[in-house]
Amino acid sequence: MHYNFKEKVALITGAGSGIGLATAIAFAEAGASVALADLNKNSVQTAANKIKASGHKAIAIGCDVTKEAEVASMVEQTISAFGKLDFAYNNAGLHVAVVETADALSEDFDKAIAVNLKGIWYCMKYELKQMRKQESGAIVNCSSQSGLVGTANLGAYTAAKHGVVGLTKASALEYANRGIRINCICPGTTETPMVSNAVADRPEHMDAIISAIPLGRMGKAEEIASAVLWLCSDGAGFMIGQTVTPDGGYTVK
Repeated sequence: MHYNFKEKVALITGAGSGIGLATAIAFAEAGASVALADLNKNSVQTAANKIKASGHKAIAIGCDVTKEAEVASMVEQTISAFGKLDFAYNNAGLHVAVVETADALSEDFDKAIAVNLKGIWYCMKYELKQMRKQESGAIVNCSSQSGLVGTANLGAYTAAKHGVVGLTKASALEYANRGIRINCICPGTTETPMVSNAVADRPEHMDAIISAIPLGRMGKAEEIASAVLWLCSDGAGFMIGQTVTPDGGYTVK
């Protein structure tokens, strides 16, 4: 599907690779000016340079979403470069050790919550300050299929991703009649560096993951990106506080 986002501005976190990068490219190809943010400044700068080389407008921003001042600066840099903020895709996240709850480390739990949940809350806080002034905007938060069902041995990750769904619903209600739409995607296992790294030392685990997906394969980053763009488009104008779940059928079993 082709979208016309000319004169629009999109901010994407976790944009240095994987789903975030695919989404930034998709927004740019649809005509939007894009701000790519990532903890890895080198990777996101490379990504932004490639987008600009293709004739699109892009900036790179180094940002640790667990640090409120950096998130505030990220939004400020976006506004300074492009003058407004129409769309935000809060995608930055991480996996933690696959381990039983009784054996999990408290620091891993804290890290999962800090990045995957509180990081999204920080991003929304400052994105909404700008969108509230404009009385317009669309935000998409990235949860996971683990935000809808339980995932054994991923308790901290699952808790954080469930939190994203709840945070999305609550915030969506606050801004539904103020020109701002907030929704959530819950992707299934997708071909990304994060997934590859998570099972790097357990290749047999990947076979088990794929066998559990009714479609029989992992998702592609571009497929997830297409869901984000749709949620930001006028075609999703009646979508408020909803979850869209591109997961190959995993959560409907």
